[in-house]
Amino acid sequence: MLHRLGSVGLVALMVVACGSSPSRSGFEDEPSAAGTGTQGPVATDPGAIGGKQAGENPAADECQKMDIVFVVDDSGSMAEEQNNLAANFPKFISAIEAYKTKSGAKLDWRVAVTTTGRDVSYTISAGGFNVPQSEKGDNGAFRNTGKCGGKNRWIDGTDSSPESIFSCRAKAGTSGPSIEMPLYSLKLALNDRMTDGTNAGFLRPDALLAIVILTDEDDCSREDNNFTIANDKCDTMPNVKPVSDYATMLDSVSGGTGRWATAVIAGDKACKSSFGDAIQAKRLQDFVAIAGKNGTFSSICDGDLTTGLQKALDTFDGACKSYPGPR
Repeated sequence: MLHRLGSVGLVALMVVACGSSPSRSGFEDEPSAAGTGTQGPVATDPGAIGGKQAGENPAADECQKMDIVFVVDDSGSMAEEQNNLAANFPKFISAIEAYKTKSGAKLDWRVAVTTTGRDVSYTISAGGFNVPQSEKGDNGAFRNTGKCGGKNRWIDGTDSSPESIFSCRAKAGTSGPSIEMPLYSLKLALNDRMTDGTNAGFLRPDALLAIVILTDEDDCSREDNNFTIANDKCDTMPNVKPVSDYATMLDSVSGGTGRWATAVIAGDKACKSSFGDAIQAKRLQDFVAIAGKNGTFSSICDGDLTTGLQKALDTFDGACKSYPGPR
């Protein structure tokens, strides 16, 4: 973003992953806590999926299906994070594959990947200079490059090597737009790209919608174009959409409260780590707070995604256990 690219452009934000496990986590020896804000429901058996959760409503239905969307930042600073995500994903898939519903059936899951960028033109006005920018993004399209394999724009249990397909798609590169808009990218993916047929068929009315966002920046989602900015402070930038708008959108596409969950891995503060610099993602923290017990926020400042992915697994597990049932 501006504080990294100076007068030339803006920098990085990214979005990523989720999962669940039957008796113990695929990420061994990691603590499990997830939920409102940075904390959440703790399983009696840490990392368990299908195990008894404290406070679980025994009358609640359990989801039989899970539609998982990874929103991955593909701007200039995200190479290390993308590689770390790809390395950790096999454990995530193992946990999902091991999940058993109350009936003893396997979870019917699918995973799609998109990025934080959309086509946008804007001008940076700083230090007496006006620098026009024009950037191209995925606009919410689920990634399905030919080199990665896979028969659909999403991956599911019928694919022969889901781990390698995901790892390839998650390595989205670092040439994407430098104004990161993960929440607007979600809206484009789950609305516009459904309507025009690009992502059609992914969403199922009886599936828990699970979202993972990975980024070292904040969310600057705005839906206008040809604007002028002086800096990259998303929480004070004019015309940035309220995060509550995107929570309402998720209620609409999933069928209502309790039918979607989110895990964000971003900066809980400004920091440096083995991933490089990160800023505090204030808007994304607010977004997780709206999700309540179905949301978790993990710090990218740890320099490793293992803990964040574990918390995603635990949170999606809890959301699956209390799923309201088909709409």
